[in-house]
Amino acid sequence: MKKIPWFLWTALILASLIVIVFFIYYGSRPKMVNLREEIYPCITYYRRVHTQPRMLVAHIVTVDLSCKNIEAFVTPPEKGDKAAPLRARTTSQFAREFGMQVAINGDGFTPWFSHNILDYYPHPGDPIAPNGFAASRGKEYGEGIGPTLFINSERTATLGNPYRKIYTAISGQSWLVRDKQPVPDLNDSSAAPRTAVGLDGSGKRLILIVVDGRQPFYSEGVTVQEMAELMIYYGGDNAINLDGGGSTTLVIQDSSTGAYRVMNSPIDGGIPGRERAVGNHLGIKIKE
Repeated sequence: MKKIPWFLWTALILASLIVIVFFIYYGSRPKMVNLREEIYPCITYYRRVHTQPRMLVAHIVTVDLSCKNIEAFVTPPEKGDKAAPLRARTTSQFAREFGMQVAINGDGFTPWFSHNILDYYPHPGDPIAPNGFAASRGKEYGEGIGPTLFINSERTATLGNPYRKIYTAISGQSWLVRDKQPVPDLNDSSAAPRTAVGLDGSGKRLILIVVDGRQPFYSEGVTVQEMAELMIYYGGDNAINLDGGGSTTLVIQDSSTGAYRVMNSPIDGGIPGRERAVGNHLGIKIKE
């Protein structure tokens, strides 16, 4: 029997390493395949792969707020701590703790830093404050000038100003879309992971969009301007930009098994698949 030449062994080893790296890089991420699924009555999930203006994977959830079984829910404040009314949670922790069927990360928050994977803040449970105003089942907390999504107890949703008594509210970093048009002077130079929430013209259709980013050959992300254009493309007549970057996360509970699944590929600390503990969250609950 002839011995296999050393260079063939080398080529075989290199090919095996390439295959292993490929599966490590892509295996933990959602497949780059378009998908549409009605995950619950009145709630539809879409995964869309775009190749322009660059490679990106977008996750879209639409919620029919006219359905009586739907409740929008925001992370509640801690009692007696006005300076830091929240305790940091990952989006998965929020969804599990409060029994949400859909959850995304919410407003920006302070304090926050990330020097490396060992030196960062906050960890789950650490006290933090949201950048803007929020309300959870009528309990108000935070203050700020960012635009706010309001949803009252009758599921009437508005962006900017509340309709009747404040019940559910969450703020964002900036406006994205007003009256079907991107707001002027949005950043169009820095692509990153982004999270946004919008409403159609009737205010009855809530649109959640999460775009993965900072992951070459998979999803490089979008600029703020491009996020506004995506929101319009997917039916958002008015929309605001929520916290992005390593905070960007979408979690859905499987209606068959009850298991919670991170639907996108978050990238906290430069590590694909790693969730960040954030301030507040926006959840959708199916009421029995």
